[in-house]
Amino acid sequence: MTAQNSNTTLRSTPRILSIAGTDPTGGAGIHADLKSIAANGGYGMAVVTALVAQNTQGVRSVHTPPVAFLRQQLDAVSDDVTIDAVKIGMLADIDVIHEVRSWLDAHRPPLVVLDPVMVATSGHRLLDPQAEQALRDLIPLADLVTPNVPELAVLLAEPTAANWAEAVEQGKRLSARTGVTVLVKGGHFDETNCPDALVNTHGLLAQSVVECASPRIATKNTHGTGCSLSSAMATVQARTGDWAASLAEVKDWLQDALTHADDLEVGQGHGPIHHFHRLFAGASAAPAASAKFSATLWRDVELIRTQIFNLPFITDLGTGSLDERDFSYYLAQDALYLATYARVLARASEIAPTTYAQRFLADSARRCRDVELELHRNWLEQREVSSEASPVTTGYLDHLLGLAEDANYPVLLAALLPCYWLYADVGERLHTNFLARTETAVHPYSAWLQTYADDEFAAATREVIALIDDCASTASDAQRSAMRQAFAISSRFELDFFDAPRQFVLA
Repeated sequence: MTAQNSNTTLRSTPRILSIAGTDPTGGAGIHADLKSIAANGGYGMAVVTALVAQNTQGVRSVHTPPVAFLRQQLDAVSDDVTIDAVKIGMLADIDVIHEVRSWLDAHRPPLVVLDPVMVATSGHRLLDPQAEQALRDLIPLADLVTPNVPELAVLLAEPTAANWAEAVEQGKRLSARTGVTVLVKGGHFDETNCPDALVNTHGLLAQSVVECASPRIATKNTHGTGCSLSSAMATVQARTGDWAASLAEVKDWLQDALTHADDLEVGQGHGPIHHFHRLFAGASAAPAASAKFSATLWRDVELIRTQIFNLPFITDLGTGSLDERDFSYYLAQDALYLATYARVLARASEIAPTTYAQRFLADSARRCRDVELELHRNWLEQREVSSEASPVTTGYLDHLLGLAEDANYPVLLAALLPCYWLYADVGERLHTNFLARTETAVHPYSAWLQTYADDEFAAATREVIALIDDCASTASDAQRSAMRQAFAISSRFELDFFDAPRQFVLA
C-alpha cells in the first residue's frame, strides 16, 4: 500500500474511520479524532478498541472488549460505508492488533494513518513485547506512521533520540525498513520551535525529508495532540492527495488549536486542545473551513504561511531578539512599499463596483499613508537606513502596479489581500505567542506587532475578505482562477519580503 493508491479518490468531504480507544473527558482517543476530522472538513466514524477510564490527570483503568465484537464493529461500518481513510490509534493488546490487521487485509482501505500508541508521555511502555512486535509488523500496511520520539525509538529498538537531528535520522531508518512515510514529531524537544517532518526514503515525496516547523505554544493543555494530528492528517490527505500540503494545513490548524487551548478550561491536569477554535471564533481574521472562495485562497497558501513562520526574521521578531539593523532595513523597505500600496488601493477604490467598496478602499489608502507610514517614519528618522528599493520590493510593486493598470477589480483586490491577511495572521500569532509572555515596555518591536494585531486591523482584514467573496460569487471560472493566481503571487512576495533582510543586510 502506498500514499498514492490507484483506488484513492479525493473528496471534498472525505469519510474517515477512527479505530482507537475512548477518553471520557473528550480530549484524546476517538473523541479527539472525531473532533479533528470534523474540524478539517471530514465526516468522522469510530470503532472502539478499548474503553479507557481516564481524565486530564491520567489513566485509571482500561477495559478491552472481546475481539469478536471489535470485528463486528469494523464489518458493520465497512459493509455499509465507503471509507476514504482510516486512522488507527490505541490497540491495547496483540489480539486486537491481529484483528485489525485481518480487517485491513480483507478491505484494503485506500489510505491508512497509524498512530502507534506504545509509550506514555511519562515514558511508561504500554504494550508487552509480543504486542510491540505485532505493531511493528502492522506498519507496512499503513501509508503514514506518526510516532512520538520515544515510540520512534521503540519501533527501531534503539535509544530515544537526544535531539531533532537524531530523530529525523531515526525516521529515515524506519522508512527505509518499512517502506512507509514517517511523520517525525519534535514536540518532545525543549526548543523554541516545534518541528515536524515527513520522511520517506523511497521517492514518494518531493524530497526524502520535508520539514515543517511552527513556534512552540506556551500551554500545558496538550492532551490528545498526537491523536488529533494523526486523524487530521488522514482527513486532509484524503482531500488533497499531497502529504506536504496536508502537513502544512494541519500544522496551521493545530497551531490555532494549541494557541487557544487554555480558553476551554477543561480539567485540572493537562487539558485538551481547542479543536473548534476557528469555528467558535467566527469573527477571527482566519476563516473556518467553508465553501467560501476566501477559504480556498487561504488553503492555497498553507505552505507559504508555514514557511513565513519558520523564517528567522519572524521568530526573532516575536521574541524581540531580532537585530535592529534587520528590522530597520525591513521597515525602510516596507515604507517604500506602503507608499505605492496606498496608490494601488486608491486605484482599486476608483474601479470598485459599489459605493461601499469605494469608500472602504479609499479609507484604507488613507490609513496606509497616515497611520502605518507614520509609525515607520518615527523609527526610521532616528536611524541611517538605505532608501533604495530591494529587488523583492521592486518586484512586488511591479506586480501590483501591473494589475492596477489592467483595471480588473476582482483580480487586483485578490493581489492586495495578502498584505492584509498575512500581516494580520503574523501579528496575531506573534502577539499571542510571544508578547503575552514578555513585558511590552521592554519588547523593542511591540509597537509594530500591536499595530497589526489590533482589532481595527483585524476588522479591516475581514472587510477585504468579504469583498473578495462578493466578487467571487459572480466571477467566471477564468476570473476566479486569475484571482487565485494573483493572491498566490502576492503571498509569495510577502514571504520573500519578510526574508529580504537576511538576503540584503550585510552581516
